[in-house]
Amino acid sequence: MRDAREVIIRPIVTEKTADAKESTNTVCFEVAKGANKIEIRRAVESLFGVKVIDVRVVNVHGKMRRFGRYSGRRPDWRKAFVRLAAGEKTIEFFDQV
Repeated sequence: MRDAREVIIRPIVTEKTADAKESTNTVCFEVAKGANKIEIRRAVESLFGVKVIDVRVVNVHGKMRRFGRYSGRRPDWRKAFVRLAAGEKTIEFFDQV
C-alpha cells in the first residue's frame, strides 16, 4: 500500500480536462506508473475528501525527440481520469482554468 502522495503525482489542467470537469465532473491526474484503479480511487478520496464514482487509466507513451543529430525519448507515464459524484465539491486547483 503506497502513500496517497506517491500515487497522485500532479494534476493535468488543459482545455480538454477543463471541459470534462464542466460536463461530466471528471478530473485528470498524472499518477504513478504502477498504481492501479483502487489505489488511485483511495488516494483521491483521502487527499481531497471527495467521493469517486469511476476511474479510467491510460498509459501514455513518450515521444521520440531530436535535438540536432542527437535523438532521445521522453519517458512513458500514466494518466487517470477520475469521475466525481454528482453533488461533490470541486477540487480547488481545477477552478483556476
